[in-house]
Amino acid sequence: MGKGNRNFEIDSEVKSFILEHKRDFRLCTTCGGPVIVPVEMKAPKDSDIVVQIGPNKLYISKVQAHYLHRIEKQMLAYYKRYLEKTSQNI
Repeated sequence: MGKGNRNFEIDSEVKSFILEHKRDFRLCTTCGGPVIVPVEMKAPKDSDIVVQIGPNKLYISKVQAHYLHRIEKQMLAYYKRYLEKTSQNI
């Protein structure tokens, strides 16, 4: 996997979310645009760029990395909706 050799501006909300959930995440492509999900939902690829956030990693799709300069909290919306739905079904 690629090292974090690009400088991405990462919203503090994204960093806090990753640290709070104590797991690795991946920024990948969907038909609705870029999203951040746990690696258990979308496994990292060898071509991903890896950014260390505390003890956790954010894997950034090489495809998305080409277009991104900033990683925004809106990219967490898909996963946050998923969490809300699953918590309602418990």
